[in-house]
Amino acid sequence: MFFPVSKVFWLIAEPVTVLVLVAGVGVALAFTRWARTGRRLSALATLGLLVVLFTPVGVALLRPLENRFPPPPTDLPAPTGIIVLGGGLEEAKSEARGQTILSEDGIRLIAALQLARRYPTARLIFTGGAGNFLEQEPAEAIGVRKFWLDLGGPADRMTFEAKSRNTWENALFTRDLVKPQPDETWLLVTSAWHMPRAMGIFRRLGFQVTAYPVAYRTYGDDRDWLPVSASDRISTLDLAIREWIGLLAYRLTHKTNALFPAP
Repeated sequence: MFFPVSKVFWLIAEPVTVLVLVAGVGVALAFTRWARTGRRLSALATLGLLVVLFTPVGVALLRPLENRFPPPPTDLPAPTGIIVLGGGLEEAKSEARGQTILSEDGIRLIAALQLARRYPTARLIFTGGAGNFLEQEPAEAIGVRKFWLDLGGPADRMTFEAKSRNTWENALFTRDLVKPQPDETWLLVTSAWHMPRAMGIFRRLGFQVTAYPVAYRTYGDDRDWLPVSASDRISTLDLAIREWIGLLAYRLTHKTNALFPAP
């Protein structure tokens, strides 16, 4: 139940979508006896849109997520394995176009191969099935396997989990697949903005991993506050709001032990 509810919820909960809907309701009410309420709603929605389009509120919400878990030291001892969370490959588009199409988080897949070459004894685990609720699509793991092999990935060290649909299932199914031991070290590769929730889930399942954040969306310095296009502001805010709501939802459903997991 958690998976479909989460997917349907976000279809109507994106910030700009909500503001446009509120503005539409306000306009409709303006022609009724609730005209004053309608004007207030329209004004509120307009103010919200101005904030979204002309202020760096999205960056302000995203930076704490990305800065929460720093990268591990470069002299980190060789890990037992490297776990890569799904979300880096547009599998349906890749299949339709007959070529690999990476998402904005595609660096997860590149970073994993770099780590596999740096640590030639480490296992390489990818976890990701089909996470689209509205249409059938092939498991992401299928495309990732082909992509890694095309780039010379270590076939004898690669393992794929292809049933998971969200981060909770990523962690649960991977734990059951690799059966980690207390003396083992596992690197967790995912986008920096997603790392707090991912780390909280793995800890909740008793799977101790070391964060290896990639795919940063912010600079982490003063350049984050420079003017950018409206579309960039909207996408940044959508991502940040989605992740903060995800953290809250996973905490309320006891899938993490903390609202904002820390190192």
